[in-house]
Amino acid sequence: MKKLDKLVLKSFYGPFILTLAVVIFIFLLRLVLFYFADLFGKDLGVFVYGELFFYFTLITIPIAMPLAMLLSTLMAYGKLGEFFELTAIKSAGISVSRVMRPILVVAVIITCFSFWFNNVALPWANLKGYRLLYDIKTTKTTLNIKEGIFYNDLPGYSIKVGKKFPDNKTLKDILIFDHTKNDGNRHVTVADSAQMYTILDKQYLIFELFNGNDYLEDADKTSGTDQTDMAVHEFKRSKVVMSLAAFDMHKTEEEQFSHHQIMRDVVQLGKDADSLRKSTRDLKANFYYTARSYYMYNLKDLTKEQKKMKAGKWIDSLMVPRTKGMEIRDLEFAASQAKNMVTFADGNEQSLLSKDDEFQKTNLEWHHKFTNAFAIFVMFLIGAPLGSIIKKGGFGMPIVVAISFFILMYVMTQQGDKMAKEGKILVQIGAWFSNVVLFSIGVYFLNKARNDSRLFETDVYAMAFGKLKERLSKIELFSKILKLKKQTV
Repeated sequence: MKKLDKLVLKSFYGPFILTLAVVIFIFLLRLVLFYFADLFGKDLGVFVYGELFFYFTLITIPIAMPLAMLLSTLMAYGKLGEFFELTAIKSAGISVSRVMRPILVVAVIITCFSFWFNNVALPWANLKGYRLLYDIKTTKTTLNIKEGIFYNDLPGYSIKVGKKFPDNKTLKDILIFDHTKNDGNRHVTVADSAQMYTILDKQYLIFELFNGNDYLEDADKTSGTDQTDMAVHEFKRSKVVMSLAAFDMHKTEEEQFSHHQIMRDVVQLGKDADSLRKSTRDLKANFYYTARSYYMYNLKDLTKEQKKMKAGKWIDSLMVPRTKGMEIRDLEFAASQAKNMVTFADGNEQSLLSKDDEFQKTNLEWHHKFTNAFAIFVMFLIGAPLGSIIKKGGFGMPIVVAISFFILMYVMTQQGDKMAKEGKILVQIGAWFSNVVLFSIGVYFLNKARNDSRLFETDVYAMAFGKLKERLSKIELFSKILKLKKQTV
């Protein structure tokens, strides 16, 4: 490896790793803020949250890499231009294209790695991550009994506490309704005070009650007993044991999530698209044959000789005779069949629209396996020449330019996806629209960089404006306007 390549790569890999880490952290922070109420307060342990953040770190890598590539190349070549290293390299007879070659090789390698990642690692991370997120969201929050409010999150019990002391264990004025037998409010326990704690690694909750009464309405009533009979048990000390299994996190079968488009690779998406295409074709073909059952024909079968004959009085003999009552019933039946036909057609239309929507999403996801990877190369094509033109390193101007192009890419991608899903444009156009536009911009910047363009230098535009003003001053009308302006001043 030549010294020039080492110099360029040294300026590149540091900002790339740092930018990748910062972008991943920002997206993880967005995840925490968005699902804050669903994630926390459930006492699931550090390991569960660590596993979740690991999966979502993998999920955010394809989004973060294009921005990291753009920003790091901007900073690398901007720094070389800012300290005149790029000028010295050019003066030695080395072209800009040669200076960009080492990072070009790296960009191609990262693009190929990104395609593998999108096709293999990302579906696996999506499946594991979103399944775990769903399990966490559906897990109940930690036991939190508040004063003066009935707590009903424990299955089979309704609990009210008059006062709760700061240690979160000592309780005053306890009222417990036992609904475990689903027989209403027949079993009620009242206590003056209690101690609340868990046992067996938080599998069971214990209420140790003091100085109370246990009221049990007789559930085995006979026709001869008084309906108001009730058994009362007074106690000095008693225990109520409640299972906390409802607060455990239950793992959902991954099979329930595996059919979503983001959980599939290129081969699986291709097979899904073929299945949806065949299903749509079969649904359209079967519609005609199924619809025939809604039509009734009362004509007798024609012989071959009758089909060849011209129309005449003999046609009347083919009609099945109808009475007046039969005609009314036939009209009612026809109206009913027409309504059934409309309902059947509407149902088929909704099925076709649903399958078409799934087909568009599947095709779009298939293309995104390639477009998300190619976006890294496109960002290099924009960042490298643009950095050599701007000649500004650090985190100032490069961040502003990088975020601007990243937002442009994001907006164009979202709009392309939306129009493709709605069927307004072809899926191929919607999926590749942002890459094609940004690739064209990158080629334009590359051409400017190879020609030593001063595209972003203010003095160039000041000189151009001065020349334009000088030319306009030679025009008679413009010179009069300038004179009037000087007189008013």
